[in-house]
Amino acid sequence: MIAGYAIPRAAVPHALRRFRGRLRQREVEAYLVHLAEERQLAWNTRSLITNGLRFFYHTTLGRTRMGFAIPRPKTPAQLPEILSREEVARILSRPTNCKHRMLLMTAYAAGLRVSELVRLRVRDLDSDRMTIRVEQGKGARDRYTLLSPRLLEELRAYWRAARPQPWLFPSQRGGHPVSVSCAQRVWGRAKRNARVTKRGGIHALRHAFATHLLEAGTDLHTIQRLLGHRHLGTTMVYFHLARKTLAERSSPLDLLPQIPD
Repeated sequence: MIAGYAIPRAAVPHALRRFRGRLRQREVEAYLVHLAEERQLAWNTRSLITNGLRFFYHTTLGRTRMGFAIPRPKTPAQLPEILSREEVARILSRPTNCKHRMLLMTAYAAGLRVSELVRLRVRDLDSDRMTIRVEQGKGARDRYTLLSPRLLEELRAYWRAARPQPWLFPSQRGGHPVSVSCAQRVWGRAKRNARVTKRGGIHALRHAFATHLLEAGTDLHTIQRLLGHRHLGTTMVYFHLARKTLAERSSPLDLLPQIPD
């Protein structure tokens, strides 16, 4: 048991259990390289094993981090798969439940994290300023994002039918907002029914929001503020994903003279 989490025996190899603290640092490092290069274990599995070793040597045996450093596996850099506008439209059209449809539409229209989405209150919508107030988003910071005229019209129709209070998307029992897991299930069902096979959870709508804004000509600083990113570098990833940016570049093949048959 490590910090409240049970670590499976498989996470600690037989050799390490047998020799306990007698292994030297380079032998532990060689074992981690073996896991990556020869056994080709997934990053999550190697991270679990590494955390178990770090706890054993640093906490159980009391070895200092300076004297016995265990390298953490490098987090794989993976770009998200961006939904096209057509794919987003298909997904939003699939829910038959009005609340579920508005949940997904709001996530895309405002670029919200799912934790921010489920905790929206009716009072957070400002139709005079056409903004949505996000209270205590990531990093415990408030911000404002877009309230589009089309979303406002759809939300008004939803409110007239359901009269949600105070949460914009209440749970079935009322008194509480809908859960994050419920929002993810709504997303998964709509995505399957739309026959969209690209990877990603409901956060894909936030990625699509940012990428589609950039493709429409919105500057990065504005997108950064709407997303609530602390650093512009976090927002820069969408510059590399935008179709407009990619389309402006020519492949070297297109620059070659005509290739003879």
